[in-house]
Amino acid sequence: MKTDTQTTAVIDKHGIIGNLRTCALVTVEGAIDFLCWPNLDSPSVFSSLLDAKRGGYFAVAPLGEGWRAIQHYLPDTNVLQTRWLSNETMVELTDFIAINEDDEANPLIVRQITLIYGEATIKLHCSPRFNYASDVPEVKEDKRVYHFKGKKGAALSLASSETLQVKKGLVEGEFTLKTGETATFVLGDSKVKHAALKQVAAMRQRTLAYWQSWVAQSKYSGRWREAVTRSSLVLKLLTSQRYGSIAAAATFGLPELPGGERNWDYRATWLRDASFSCYALIRLGYVEEAKAFGAWIGSCMENSKFDPKKLQVMYRLDSGTDLTEEELPHLAGYLNSRPVRKGNEAYKQLQLDIYGELMDAVYLTTKYGDNISHRAWGHVMRLVDYVCEIWDSPDAGIWEMRGEPENFLYSRLMCWVALDRALRLGAKRSLSMPFARWEATRQKIRDDIWHNFWNEKLGHFTSTRNGSDVDGSMLLMPLFRFIGAKDPDWLATLDAIRTKLMRDGMVRRYLQEETPADSLQGEEGYFAPCSFWYVECLARADFVDEARIEFEKLLHYANHLGLYAEEFDQRGFPLGNFPQALTHLALISAAFYLDKKMSGNQQTWQP
Repeated sequence: MKTDTQTTAVIDKHGIIGNLRTCALVTVEGAIDFLCWPNLDSPSVFSSLLDAKRGGYFAVAPLGEGWRAIQHYLPDTNVLQTRWLSNETMVELTDFIAINEDDEANPLIVRQITLIYGEATIKLHCSPRFNYASDVPEVKEDKRVYHFKGKKGAALSLASSETLQVKKGLVEGEFTLKTGETATFVLGDSKVKHAALKQVAAMRQRTLAYWQSWVAQSKYSGRWREAVTRSSLVLKLLTSQRYGSIAAAATFGLPELPGGERNWDYRATWLRDASFSCYALIRLGYVEEAKAFGAWIGSCMENSKFDPKKLQVMYRLDSGTDLTEEELPHLAGYLNSRPVRKGNEAYKQLQLDIYGELMDAVYLTTKYGDNISHRAWGHVMRLVDYVCEIWDSPDAGIWEMRGEPENFLYSRLMCWVALDRALRLGAKRSLSMPFARWEATRQKIRDDIWHNFWNEKLGHFTSTRNGSDVDGSMLLMPLFRFIGAKDPDWLATLDAIRTKLMRDGMVRRYLQEETPADSLQGEEGYFAPCSFWYVECLARADFVDEARIEFEKLLHYANHLGLYAEEFDQRGFPLGNFPQALTHLALISAAFYLDKKMSGNQQTWQP
């Protein structure tokens, strides 16, 4: 293995660090090859993951060959260590983004490399490329603080314990360390001074203590605790301390099909993730995070003028409404997957399922938190009345098809959920509501699903009206309690999904040839959340042994740090943006329910 600042790595050869404001990907070769700064949805400053020549990176690693590289997190934290081992030498790199009590302060990325024993020459390379790699900065040095200044005010500064060489648009250096010696680097905004190096020990201790104390609040003590804890730490990393939102993923532009056009920006928050997030956080005991997410949802509704017609599929992390999609033609793309896009045009789509997911989140946060206000209930009533009017309309569906709108089962299901949760919440809190209308509409939707989405000839539900195909979103039918997990008609549907969409525990979202609404070229991979939903469906149906086997398979498809992307390829390697919140949410839910079943604790119907 050669480690002379290798700049590219496949998706799974990464760890992630962050500070509740932004995240960075770190390769097993010691390179930060993806970072948006200062916020997760800001323009990138390192993006060699998407373009090895143009994107820029920050690498610290020993020179030479024959190293074995190992990467791990310090226990119960998001502090990452990369270690290189040879017969005579051991080198250890510690990476973290400092946790700061002031959420207005710009992030500080800390990198410390130590010779545990032996001697090695270390090479450093730091080449920020501002504004999505379109801006090569000027570089100046001031007493081992290296200032990178780009256009339109973009700036970074690197404080270094070592003397580096300034070159065009970058700094580089080689230095030798012996047993017990450490080199330290702090990357931040233009205010960074050399004195920051003296504060690293305190920053490290504060960051370790933050993550460990947060994990200690978890109520989960079942099987697979390590996987559940890592998944919860991923969710927390993707959470905005300032706004309470949870990003769908840390990246943009990573393909669902290598070399294809299915490359999206996931640095935003989808309303459909709201109910999954709230449920997972509440299950683990993180009620405050669930409440903060609920407050963020309220901000989104406010920004949409409390008009259900203007409610969006997704919002910016600050609850802003504009996510205009733009191609970045100057970037080569991961494995030549183009176009690379920022923003996401799907925010303009009609996706009826968001009303159900929103109402499920409102129901959960109200059930486990504070009572809903009179004004907020008024907004809920307008939203549910609107669902009564539009529930039977065609839409783009959960998978955000870019072809013609279609009548999707999942959209019907979630409209039913919207009515169901509103009726439950109103009854639980003794709230005024048009009960008769809502109850009648709920029954109409149920009847429509049974009459128009049940294929008598095939003997199972179908994903579209009067169709014959199935898709992975149908796995949520028993999870949202529309149908019993042991109902024979549901089990026949589960069997059809297994037969058509599953391969060794991995489940596709749908088959493209049976889905005209998918107008894009090429097939995608196996959708990781669907795979975990399938496990939970098995467990709920009392197929516990099978569920455990399939769950264990999926655990082995994680990368070396327990992280998952959005999808798997046919060999179980990751595809799509990374790490993916919805995948880790689905893992938590499946582990939680399967553990209960294996422990003999029966889940009761939640009123």
